[in-house]
Amino acid sequence: MQTQELKLQQLPNHNSLNNHQRQYLSDFIKRYNQKTPKSKQQAQAYRHVLADVRGSAGFRAAIKEIVYPIVGKYASGSRMWDIDGNEYVDLMMGFGVNLFGYNPAFIKEALTERLEQGIHIGPQSDLAGEVAELFSELTGMERVTFSNTGTEAVMTALRLARAATNRHKIAMFSGSYHGHSDTSLVKAQIQDEITQVVPMFPGVSPSVAADALVLQYGNLESLETIKEHQTELAAVIVEPVQNSRPDIQPKEFLHQLRQLTKDAGIVLIFDEMLTGFRIHPSGAQAWFGVQADIATYGKIVGGGMPIGVIAGKAKYMDRIDGGMWNFGDTSAPQEKTTFFAGTYCKHPLSMVAARAVLKYLKTQGPTLQEQLNHRTSQFIQQLNSYFEEDGVPIKLANFGSIFNDVPFGDPSNIDNLPASENMDLIYYHLIHKGIFLRPGGGLLSTAHTDDDLNSIIQAVKESIQELRNGGFLP
Repeated sequence: MQTQELKLQQLPNHNSLNNHQRQYLSDFIKRYNQKTPKSKQQAQAYRHVLADVRGSAGFRAAIKEIVYPIVGKYASGSRMWDIDGNEYVDLMMGFGVNLFGYNPAFIKEALTERLEQGIHIGPQSDLAGEVAELFSELTGMERVTFSNTGTEAVMTALRLARAATNRHKIAMFSGSYHGHSDTSLVKAQIQDEITQVVPMFPGVSPSVAADALVLQYGNLESLETIKEHQTELAAVIVEPVQNSRPDIQPKEFLHQLRQLTKDAGIVLIFDEMLTGFRIHPSGAQAWFGVQADIATYGKIVGGGMPIGVIAGKAKYMDRIDGGMWNFGDTSAPQEKTTFFAGTYCKHPLSMVAARAVLKYLKTQGPTLQEQLNHRTSQFIQQLNSYFEEDGVPIKLANFGSIFNDVPFGDPSNIDNLPASENMDLIYYHLIHKGIFLRPGGGLLSTAHTDDDLNSIIQAVKESIQELRNGGFLP
């Protein structure tokens, strides 16, 4: 069967559907609503007051009546329960937070004990130094500081790079996600055969785009562009393996980029929000054998509590506090500092959860990640074998325990991209069958069992067959 014949049919609007498709979709929407009525009711009840992107994500007229988020009530291990009492095998895992599943005992115990001490924020954290030391030991980074979110961590890393180099331009790559600060919400746009960097969304200042280069990841021509701008560039920021394209794992490109940035005095920043502690105890840097100047982390290390981490070489991190000095002698801070602050940085609950996570990872060693990476690869291979054998126009790829759908067939052919508009119905069918997964990829945790994975595979097969019966798949 030709690739062209395998494409999922478009669902731009209800009027384009034939009678059979329209009837199937109507019946499915009814069943979905009957299963999740309280989630739908809550979305409608609070829409006037709660401005929430999740409430309208993926909106299309044809599926309007099922465009609402599932409202969670309880979670444990690999599973989540919604406010209607439905149980789900969760493949979102807190967008990458829950490497150990939900509510693991060692984190719960640490948080419960800490709550008895009160939430004191004004004094210095009694755990921050210990957590920084553990973090440095696991990652090899010289100095560490803490923020509240990944977006804040990236903002700080870029500011440190600019302060250290006295340059302002930042290079990044299409398809990467570095949080929601204006600096990273830019894209490359070709107009009249000229590539320009422009804001990605309304409200992002065009002046930000003037200090950005947006390049193709893994493309050697991007290295040449960086060379051309090397005297202007403060930093190159990289998501070493993009969540949107886990099949692109350009080790040689990263090695060449490391050498180029080193020679040009450009700060190399690794955004390890997803890959940090997940692919390897020391992250993607250890996996690829590339040492970044600064790296940003979050998610897993917070154990479910909000956290961002900026870590790196002392020559850059010293811009936060002036660098090393001692009591009892004539030493003093030597570096000129930039500004960094945040009321909730080093929050007591985030610090105690991070300490518990880091101690657990240290005890477990690399075996934890190796086993999870292997299980995920086997799981994705099983699904891809089914898709290929059954002529389903979907292809998955994984990087360790991170997975996503990737271009099907020839990646240069835009018709082969598994657009979210085409994929939405599969995700809704999976949710209806008790598998919680939304567009944007999924993750496995150490809490997922073989039974969980078998249930997912069975639900995928049933969903594909139902969509075929409904006329949405050939």
